[in-house]
Amino acid sequence: MIVAEGLSRPALRRQLRQARRQLSPTQQRRAAQNLYRQLAQHPIFRRARHVALYLPNDGEIDPRPLLREAQRRGKATYLPVLNAWPRTRMVFQRIMPNEHLKPNRFGIPEPAFRPTRQRRIWTLDLVLMPLVGFDENGGRLGMGGGFYDRSLAYRDRRKNGHKPTLLGLAHECQKVDRLPLGPWDVSLQATVTDQNWYGE
Repeated sequence: MIVAEGLSRPALRRQLRQARRQLSPTQQRRAAQNLYRQLAQHPIFRRARHVALYLPNDGEIDPRPLLREAQRRGKATYLPVLNAWPRTRMVFQRIMPNEHLKPNRFGIPEPAFRPTRQRRIWTLDLVLMPLVGFDENGGRLGMGGGFYDRSLAYRDRRKNGHKPTLLGLAHECQKVDRLPLGPWDVSLQATVTDQNWYGE
């Protein structure tokens, strides 16, 4: 576990990204399989009908086995898609099995922009979120772009809303003792790693 005290957010981000990049392809595959085992039969995943995931980048733990399993069970699955304009906005769009994807401006594959397939984030049941670092208190450190935080900012205005459940996905090496969080940072209900479940 990394001790965050004395580290700036950029320095902490660099250290954590380096840790996950150092995992070998074999370690990454094993981590993805273990993550699948942690989540596939969990009631949160089993009950969810509309599930948003992501495609791995920069050493992130791979949720694609969960994506395939969700589609096999007939769940509606969604990926984040970046707007051309405004460039700071992200939407969630339904993805079909074997759909053609193209790299976005960060090199992450995403489907072609189709507004008719998009769904408001508060109508999703479960959002499986990438992260750079996490702590046991629901803290999440992202890549720094703020896309998820902006998409979820409505939660401050809707105190009685329960959807969606927010789960962070991570390698165990991304755990931090306590993250320095800003007022804009959205808390997670739990973080699931290849080894443990932290939170509810």
